[in-house]
Amino acid sequence: MMLQNKTIKPNMKSSVRFTAVMIILTGLLVFGLILNINIGSVRISAKDVFSMTGKYVLYGIKNIFSGGKFQAELSAISNASTENQIIFSIRMPRMILAAVLGGALSVSGFLLQTFFRNPIAGPFVLGISSGAKMLVGITLIFLSGYIGYISPWMLVIAAFAGSLIITIVVVIFSGRVKNMSMLLVIGIMVGYICSAVTDFCITFANDHDILNLTGWSMGTFSGADWQSVGLSAVVCIPVFFICWLMSKPMEAYSLGEGYAKSMGIRIKPFCIILIILSSILSACVTAIAGAVSFVGIAVPHITRTMLKSSKPVYVIPASFIMGAVFCVFCDLLARTVFAPTEMAISTVTSIFGAPIVIYIMVKRRRQEG
Repeated sequence: MMLQNKTIKPNMKSSVRFTAVMIILTGLLVFGLILNINIGSVRISAKDVFSMTGKYVLYGIKNIFSGGKFQAELSAISNASTENQIIFSIRMPRMILAAVLGGALSVSGFLLQTFFRNPIAGPFVLGISSGAKMLVGITLIFLSGYIGYISPWMLVIAAFAGSLIITIVVVIFSGRVKNMSMLLVIGIMVGYICSAVTDFCITFANDHDILNLTGWSMGTFSGADWQSVGLSAVVCIPVFFICWLMSKPMEAYSLGEGYAKSMGIRIKPFCIILIILSSILSACVTAIAGAVSFVGIAVPHITRTMLKSSKPVYVIPASFIMGAVFCVFCDLLARTVFAPTEMAISTVTSIFGAPIVIYIMVKRRRQEG
């Protein structure tokens, strides 16, 4: 009985802490979304924002359940005034896209950290985002001339292929290199090679493509529309739930392959699924918003620190919300600090994310020493 009480108390503490953290993060996310709608070159009062958004959401729900009967009302609301157009055509899709892709990138980073059992593993640092960027660049520059129109789905598939290729390369090297710093160096070098190939391809692009690719490759949520929001939601949300359902096998795997095998987990298929899920998430982010740096490393670390737990069942949903909060506020800073000039999203995420990576490496070095 005493043993049961001892095990129940830590579980209750973890659950209570997880609930408190989720409430705080959700509140921050809502606050960030309101700020994103309210602040900009055209300031819109919070009262008007709530009034217009409430009507839009109400008719949106009616439209879904009525099979599209209220589409005319939705269009009328969104086009009623300049403020409505700014909210529903520019700011709202952009902030929702930042939230979904930020969450997806942080979960992708957590999956890689679980797979490599390494706190600095992440899509950007390991060169996986650069691999996705490389194939998307090749697709945009060379295939667009033959096909004519490149759909967003084609970009996601190209980014997924690039992510998967580089992930496999890093996995091969990680089996031969046990030192954390060396794995980081390999990831950076792979990223440089991919960037060099992308730059080589840009040499043959026309001026219009070069301008678009340069802005996109630095990472940006500008130009977001409801189509890109729908695409990111269709890809990322189901993958997020699959990852969450795999929480128990992940926890067993993080305790060692021997323990995972004793729990009946088939290691090879499990690892392949982890790699594929992580590649899908990072590919979707790269295809739509470009390379967004350090979110995949910094956010899972912040989340684990807040939760005081590494249990995937807690860390995965909290990382998703934390990633959404992180990217929503970083995007707000990117477009308002030097307005009307807009910074690349990677510039802002690097300012906040890079010091956390340095801290993790120094802390790990001290523990190893």
